[in-house]
Amino acid sequence: PCSYGDYNNMCRSDRGWITKETVVQFKIFNPPSLWRPRYVNRPVFIKITPVNLTRYSLNSPTSMAEALEESVSTDNDSLERPRYAFTEVASLSKGDDRFQPQEQFGKEFKGGDGLIFQSTVLFPHNVAFLIDIYVFSSRAGDNEPPYHAGFSYLLPSALQSSVGSSVLPVTSTKHRPLGQIELEYLVVRPGMNFKCDMEVSYTRHWKNSWCGLDVGHRGSGSSFKIEPKNCAEVRENTLASLKVAIEHGADFVEFDVQLSKDLVPIIYHDFHVCIAMKRKKQLEDSDMLELPLKDLTLEQLRLLKVYHLSEGKTKNPRFFDDDLEDHQPFPTLQQLLEVLDPHVGFNVEIKWTMQLHDGSYELKDPVDINTYVDTILEVVIKHAGNRKIIFSSFNADVCTMLRLKQNKYPIIFLTVGQSVKYPQYHDPRCFSIETAVHHAVMSELLGINVHTEDILRDPSQVKLATTAGLIIFCWGDENADKATIKYLKELGLHGIIYDKIDQYSSKEVKESIFLVEARESQKELIRLAAVAAEQPSSPPPILKECILDVEKARVGLENESTATSLQSLESIMPEQNHVNNH
Repeated sequence: PCSYGDYNNMCRSDRGWITKETVVQFKIFNPPSLWRPRYVNRPVFIKITPVNLTRYSLNSPTSMAEALEESVSTDNDSLERPRYAFTEVASLSKGDDRFQPQEQFGKEFKGGDGLIFQSTVLFPHNVAFLIDIYVFSSRAGDNEPPYHAGFSYLLPSALQSSVGSSVLPVTSTKHRPLGQIELEYLVVRPGMNFKCDMEVSYTRHWKNSWCGLDVGHRGSGSSFKIEPKNCAEVRENTLASLKVAIEHGADFVEFDVQLSKDLVPIIYHDFHVCIAMKRKKQLEDSDMLELPLKDLTLEQLRLLKVYHLSEGKTKNPRFFDDDLEDHQPFPTLQQLLEVLDPHVGFNVEIKWTMQLHDGSYELKDPVDINTYVDTILEVVIKHAGNRKIIFSSFNADVCTMLRLKQNKYPIIFLTVGQSVKYPQYHDPRCFSIETAVHHAVMSELLGINVHTEDILRDPSQVKLATTAGLIIFCWGDENADKATIKYLKELGLHGIIYDKIDQYSSKEVKESIFLVEARESQKELIRLAAVAAEQPSSPPPILKECILDVEKARVGLENESTATSLQSLESIMPEQNHVNNH
């Protein structure tokens, strides 16, 4: 028998998406710093509770004495919890990576795992968050609970931006300084200018036949690598490059999306561009000025002579294709959705600045992250039609937001993992394939997209994802090799993203798997229609006419009770029918 939520022998009953409520996540990756020696090496429990700040005249103190008494009270039970608010917690550890309601004394912080609290509130501007710290006594028995060591408050005024971090003082129950706690937060608001419904959802839908898919990296490949021989011959992330990949059988094409200054989703990889700047006196020479892409409108990007960063550094342009429309950089996301073959899937990588492990940022946040994600989602939901879409991002918070804001398209979490080629990010969810799996399970993502370098180092990590019910893609320069691509497919990876698909694809028939499926589905519909047309239609059933003499029935009912009237009608109808047939 079928059970609700079962799909492919796995539970796929998900949380849905936010409509009017706001989700606030608190990420605690470092243990609270408690200054008293007696708290060293003691298990610490953390609990976060939303608190309603709206006060009514009935509950307000009526005198100065009552106000002072309330201010020094340690009774948290008197705090009014906001309506329709609840908090769940999970950690980055196996078996504990799904959000669950908090227990009475919160959740133990275990070194290396980190805790993520998720509060859902309806009126975030009227809600503060109480952070309680519980510690076990050195003399505690087996069944003795931890005691309340201290607390802290985070007011809504500290959550003005959608992402950020705070270091909060921890006060003891006797109102003395106890230590501090560092947390990062994410505020997810409902999507703007688009609506979702229950008509269809692919958030965790994946057919078993979709395995070993060929994904064109930035179309036909990266075109600005250090070694020219490894570069694609067509400019990356352009219509021309994407069309080359499609013509050579790509199942998906992968490309990078970010916003211009006027909030138009455009296709480009780097956060910076270079523009040629003429000198005053030496007109034959020019300098390259590096600018953040976020500071230029779409019109400026298209009108100015813009160069890739590598071209700006070497002052050696690679492409001279200004007259070819499909070869121009900065096509819009809407343009791709409307022009390219609808039977080819899109892997839409959303670019967002990342904080590196040393504390620096790739780029300061261009706009509010809610606005950023909503703008991209709006274009996709309005113009994607029936196209297969997968979102991805290296930023774990972007993946979380994509999942909470809509229920139609799946998300995979991009991760570098353990690498000697790339610097490590600050977010622990990016540290390894294992932590990426925990984040994907926690956020109900479709899967992860890992660096091939890490897979080749330890191929057994593929099972970490598949046993958790996740799909797994891979990316990296190592994929530019037919033997490696074949090996990765044999390992069971669901998609391999690689350059120069026109050279490395082993497909005999250069078609997308979704085009093949559409053709087979159409053939099946034609076959079923033909079978239905060949079957003779059955004649309509002959119904025996039954006529009731109303006057005779009325006379008969005058002497009958209500209880026997129906029985009398049954006796009259056959007799009357016999008369009419003659």
